[in-house]
This record gives sequence, C-alpha cells and structure tokens, in this order.
Amino acid sequence: MKPKVKIVGLFPKYLFWDMDYNKLDVDNDKAIIIPRALYATTTETFQADIQLLERLYSSSDIVKYLKQTKENISNKVCLRVANRYHVKPFQRFVLPI
Repeated sequence: MKPKVKIVGLFPKYLFWDMDYNKLDVDNDKAIIIPRALYATTTETFQADIQLLERLYSSSDIVKYLKQTKENISNKVCLRVANRYHVKPFQRFVLPI
C-alpha cells in the first residue's frame, strides 16, 4: 500500500486560503491542487512548480485539470504547460471577437 502524501509543506498554504489545507487529499482533490499549485507561478518559479506537480501527477492529469478548472490560471501558464508536454496549446481565457 502506497503511503498517503500530504500537501502540507509541499505547497504554500496561501494557495488554499479558502479551505482546510490539512484535509486535502492528493488523489481525491486533483482538480483543486493542480490549478492552485500553478496559480501563483512565475517565469522564474515555473520549472520548480511544475516539477513538484510531476512528482504527484501525470502530465495528462496536469493538462486535464488545467483545462477543466474555473480557477484564474493565466494563459501564459497554460501555454507553458502545453509546450512542456507537447500538446495542442490551450488557453483559459479567450477574448470574443
């Protein structure tokens, strides 16, 4: 049986400001953890942030939950992720024409 991974200590607590950080489960809360882990990423921190996620999740899970999220993830982050995993570029926000 694989040991349970706690996100406490892996990700900054402020990313989960609106919920009980200690109750998040790596397997059951992917839809929350993945987008929030990349919410505050920057050009300088993206490499470390994405590598931390990759220790917990597959690239397909990371892409899937970024595409599905309602979180305010920047288009730049989405494009970096698509580039990293060689998938079709996607964006969270598209301005109407």
